[in-house]
Amino acid sequence: MTLDIPLVNGTSSCTVNAYSEESYKKAIEFYKTFLFLEHRSLSSTSTLLFNGIVSLKLELHPDSVKQQKINLRIEELKTNVAKKDWRGMVPESLVFNTSDILVAKQSLVDLKLPKQCYPNEFFPMQLYTLDPLGNVIGVTSTKNAVSTKPTKPGVQDVEGRSSALTSRVPSYTNLKTHAAAPSKSATIAGDRMSQKAIGIMTSGGDAPGMDACVRAVVRTAISKGCRAYAIMEGYEGLVRGGPEYIKEFGWDDVRGWSSLGGTDIGTARCMEFKQREGRLKGAQHMIEAGIDALIVCGGDGSLTGADLFRSEWPSLLQELLETRRITEQQFTRYKHLNICGTVGSIDNDMSTTDATIGAYSALDRICTAIDYVEATANSHSRAFVVEVMGRNCGWLALLAGISTSADYILIPEKPSSSREWEEQMSSIVTKHRKRGKRTTIVIVAEGAIANDLTPITSKDVHKVLSEKLGLDTRITTLGHVQRGGSPVAYDRILATLQGVEAVNAVLDSGPDTPSPLIAVNENKITRKSLVESVKLTKSVAEAIHSKDFKKAMALRDTEFVEHLNNFMAINSADHNTPSLSSERRLKIAIVNVGAPAGGINSAVYSMATYCMSRGHKPYAIYNGWSGLCRHESVRSLEWKDMLGWQGSGGSEIGTNRVTPEEADIGMIAYYFQKYQFDGLIIVGGFEAFASLNQLERARDSYSAFRIPMVLIPATLSNNVPGTEYSLGSDTALNALMEYCDVIKQSASATRGRLFVVECQGGNSGYLATSAALACGAQASYIPEEGISLDQLTLDIEFLAKSFERTEGRSRFGKLILKSANASKALPAEALADVMTSESGGMFDAKAAIPGHIQQGGLPSPIDRTRATRLAIKAVGFIEDKQTAISEARGADSVFDAHDKAMIDTAAVLGVRGSHVLFTNIRKLWDTETEVGKRIPKVIHWQGARDIADKLVDRKRVD
Repeated sequence: MTLDIPLVNGTSSCTVNAYSEESYKKAIEFYKTFLFLEHRSLSSTSTLLFNGIVSLKLELHPDSVKQQKINLRIEELKTNVAKKDWRGMVPESLVFNTSDILVAKQSLVDLKLPKQCYPNEFFPMQLYTLDPLGNVIGVTSTKNAVSTKPTKPGVQDVEGRSSALTSRVPSYTNLKTHAAAPSKSATIAGDRMSQKAIGIMTSGGDAPGMDACVRAVVRTAISKGCRAYAIMEGYEGLVRGGPEYIKEFGWDDVRGWSSLGGTDIGTARCMEFKQREGRLKGAQHMIEAGIDALIVCGGDGSLTGADLFRSEWPSLLQELLETRRITEQQFTRYKHLNICGTVGSIDNDMSTTDATIGAYSALDRICTAIDYVEATANSHSRAFVVEVMGRNCGWLALLAGISTSADYILIPEKPSSSREWEEQMSSIVTKHRKRGKRTTIVIVAEGAIANDLTPITSKDVHKVLSEKLGLDTRITTLGHVQRGGSPVAYDRILATLQGVEAVNAVLDSGPDTPSPLIAVNENKITRKSLVESVKLTKSVAEAIHSKDFKKAMALRDTEFVEHLNNFMAINSADHNTPSLSSERRLKIAIVNVGAPAGGINSAVYSMATYCMSRGHKPYAIYNGWSGLCRHESVRSLEWKDMLGWQGSGGSEIGTNRVTPEEADIGMIAYYFQKYQFDGLIIVGGFEAFASLNQLERARDSYSAFRIPMVLIPATLSNNVPGTEYSLGSDTALNALMEYCDVIKQSASATRGRLFVVECQGGNSGYLATSAALACGAQASYIPEEGISLDQLTLDIEFLAKSFERTEGRSRFGKLILKSANASKALPAEALADVMTSESGGMFDAKAAIPGHIQQGGLPSPIDRTRATRLAIKAVGFIEDKQTAISEARGADSVFDAHDKAMIDTAAVLGVRGSHVLFTNIRKLWDTETEVGKRIPKVIHWQGARDIADKLVDRKRVD
């Protein structure tokens, strides 16, 4: 018989002894037939039987005396089959959940084995029989399996032990125990009543990362001593109720879910829940399941329903009590309901949060598609109209436009009359074509409208491009591919952190606590009011529908407005009249310093095009400081020469790790003076950080450096002080995550296989920690902690036990992440060898080194758009600081290097918590930097590291 799901579950693992070869063979056949278990011979005297949840080991220990005792016990039990309850005659019975108890009953009839049925033979809820070894084995159709304990002191088995069959029934209150437990293990009834139960559902449109959120909620709830329930099919499952739709989830039920797209617990539209009777059913089913709190991952509609459900909860319970659908005890026990929202939506249309789960994954699909389309467009000098999702929100179209340097975008927030948008688009496209651009990309949000609310379709745009401009035009509608696929690293991490915070929020909430929504602002997870967030979100759509577009734009987050202004500025470049008067125009240089990182070219392109739109003259210093000193490699940047830079990897103007003092700081000052630079933007990692410090300290000696200077951090290591985000770190993380996903798939195909993946990052463990969180790695070793022998021993023991318990189970490839500098004595190959030799034969480890693929590839949309945002802010910084520094540029006699206003003109532009801010280099270098180690003194990602370890139940040496 083949089943899609295991027929039985409930017990972690058992070891059963047979004392004769005949009983050993019969026992194998019994468990294969009765419990539908697969089997694999471990040796001539040992067999493993399993179904992915149940793991039963059968061992042969020939002993005629013990076998004779077992034969007598079997005869005694058979004699009393109709007289006594077997459970009171044996020290212990073992019971499993079954999906169909009648199938199990029929198998006993076919095998002609004795059986006891409770409460009756016709409609049994529990069924018991005897295995060939004299053990009482049962199955039950009730919610939880039950393992009975001896009822009389002194009851012993044939070997004089208290039990012949080991049944492990761990409590959910112990995370470390449950990590190795089965997916639907039984718990003691008394403990269950005292435990809080948290439900998680996904609702509305699916979004990549929802499964990662479910995983985080389930495991965090269990780790905090709660029971976790998944409500299948969204509100539809809540209305239908029952164990088919409201399922208790265990630790291993969500194994491997971080990398899954969509939602494995399902989502569906439910019109019935919009009616009070539907919500009444949902309340009853939640109480029947024992759920105290509900976490909803969905869009504004789903979260609106959740908050309405909570506001009605007291009246719903009162009605259920009055109609006797719940008891007084249940009414008292579940009097208050706490609800928390996490936003899963590819449109990123929720107010008060910068990003929603799935949005950046969808954006990644769009940018990849447009990158492909642009290649064929360039071959034929074609125009492409790309239609993307976004009914009331143009976020996807806007950020895709920035990421791919699209010629024009159409979004619902900024409509114009039909004639205006046609003329404006035609003008921009014509200017781009006249300046030598061979491709035209126009992105249309599905909700794009004119100011009279008339929809603007991709066909409308196609007509203008082909008929009015005479361009060979094609339409590409991306559709639901935007929803599909594995989530990008950002969405995995965002969903995980929000899932953890959601559990914390419902546990912190009291009866009067407003329902929270878990949001992210810049780089910080925050709690916002669910009601207010949904209200603001709906206000945008209402403003659009009432043609109040100014209000709609004002209601959008400031970051959305900023992105829109940025797109319009860099898109105009030098094609229009500059926005600044001639006397305010500056010469601004940009240089790349350090290793390549995704987004560097995006920063250069955005800085240059924005400068052009303002009237500034942008210069590039090619090949870093050494290129300047040796070859005077300074060139002004022209728009046509930079076509395609926004989405290209590497560094088009070249980069190296040489600092000004190593190159020749005096020569650098000479060239700065020669070209009369008014400002400098440095893009790079720790060498760029050191370069800014050296130039700022040299101001006393070289007046050429008395200009505003700003650093945009760009390094995959993310080790620059003054920021929690560096350009390139997201691109590198995605490359490493994809590599780990492939390696993990290989590990899953081979039993007992572990991969040790060695990643870059210098002395910073950011990349290893983030990849471990995104991929669900069992451990990560980082330079900040090193690899202690005690921790390594503990990790090996845990891995060995984990592999021992999970024979035959799917999706069980395991990973270890190691930063290259975590241990010089233990490179990846040596670490893998040590783990293999110390594993006791339970697993073997292999080394995998992705190397410089972490530095290569196309930049991610996050790095592209943030590069644009930071580059434009950097130009704004240089403009703002001109007044403060103008008097000090000339005469040495009046220059004060310690003047606070002067010190602040050399700064690092970074993301800290929920803010983007400038911090002067002197403060960072003197007070916040471990210069020798090239890392900040404060590890801003430590919290994420703790979560990564907790979600895989990694035990840490104190």
